[in-house]
Amino acid sequence: MNLRARLRTTPAVWTAPLWVGIVVFYFFHALHLEDPYEEVIAGPLWAPEQVAQSLFYFYAFAYAITCGLAVWEGGRLKRDGVWALAPGRSRYRVAADTLLPVVCAGWLILGLPVVMRLIETRLVPTPQALAPLLLGMGLVVAWAVIGCAVGQFTPRLISAPLSSVAVYYLITKTGQSDPLWLRHVSGAPDTSLAFGEQYRALTLLVPFLFTAALALAMAVWWLPAAPAVRHSTRAATAVAAVVVMTLCADAASGWGYGNGPVSAGHAPARCAGTAPKVCIAASGGAQDRLEEVRSEITRSITTLHRAGVEVTVPTAVSDNLLNGRHKVRSTQSEWWLLLSSQASDNGPGMTGIRYGVLLTAVRFPCSFPQSFQDGQSADWVVNRDAAILWAAQVIDADEPYLAWRRGEYGGTFQNAGQVLEKVEQRASDARRLPAREQSAWFDAEQQKACDLLEEGRR
Repeated sequence: MNLRARLRTTPAVWTAPLWVGIVVFYFFHALHLEDPYEEVIAGPLWAPEQVAQSLFYFYAFAYAITCGLAVWEGGRLKRDGVWALAPGRSRYRVAADTLLPVVCAGWLILGLPVVMRLIETRLVPTPQALAPLLLGMGLVVAWAVIGCAVGQFTPRLISAPLSSVAVYYLITKTGQSDPLWLRHVSGAPDTSLAFGEQYRALTLLVPFLFTAALALAMAVWWLPAAPAVRHSTRAATAVAAVVVMTLCADAASGWGYGNGPVSAGHAPARCAGTAPKVCIAASGGAQDRLEEVRSEITRSITTLHRAGVEVTVPTAVSDNLLNGRHKVRSTQSEWWLLLSSQASDNGPGMTGIRYGVLLTAVRFPCSFPQSFQDGQSADWVVNRDAAILWAAQVIDADEPYLAWRRGEYGGTFQNAGQVLEKVEQRASDARRLPAREQSAWFDAEQQKACDLLEEGRR
């Protein structure tokens, strides 16, 4: 059958307007429901993350359409008695020619949203970014084989639509159910990517092998051979498929919810200056403000130092966005701040940069608890927060600090307003002192907070 005749008879072409329309509509509906276009292109932009996001909504749809179309084509081969004709071509060649338009339809369902997203974000895909797409394309082939096999044994008028619904339900529901390994072998990766992250090979290999093993076992049923050879080959392939699927399930059983193996730190960075060297994500949304960000950091450090705050100048200040979902804690020599998210168009701007410097630079001679403990005194809060608020006022970062503490107080103290008022009053009184006395006050306030903390622990 020539190409024109194949395209005229395949349901992949008849149904194309329907599923292409669904893909285009749902792309703009789902991918921009929570994130408007302006926010998307403002960054951060990371090609693997954007590809994974665009595919998330279409994996199940692609597999479902592919399987349904393949069932129809498999039923047509059965109806026309193709398998019973003289073997001028192998059954696998006939099946491949018949399923080619079906596979292309499934590939188009996956490829169209990826292309639209990359055009929208103006990103150039890398091989690693296209890995989730390649997974989906491989599984489209597997579902086409499975569907064609099902069509050989079932009435296609009934089984074609039912198989599409069943596959869609199977893929979507396994992503919401336990045990967790079902989520990871479904073919729709349960693990989302953060900026700078990529899927490890095992994350994509496990779902591919799980479904491909089943498809291979079903394809062996088409094997034209002597009955004894055919039966033994089918049995061996079925056992091998069960073994492979069990191994895949076992490998995925150790992964948590949305926690398949990924690797981070792949996003490029732009750096400027020395002592400190400031590095920011090259596509984090604030890369054009690198010099301004570094200037704000150095100015804040210098201002704090002149005010009497002992600040150890770090050798490097890096963008924590580069670390993906697992943020790195700052040390005295290397600071990790949210530079891109603070300095981008969607962030608070340079105020956020100064706020990050404040929380990292101001250190106390003691370590305070991360949360308020029941049964322990919290008298130290006023002195500690007054000291930090004073430092925040020095570098004009008091507004975000007060907003944060206001929320913390409201969930902890019954007299939250009085506590906040006392903190603000102490810091305000300190700011009226001569410069040298302000520095001494800051040191004394820090020490008093530590003394009160120690007393409360006794």
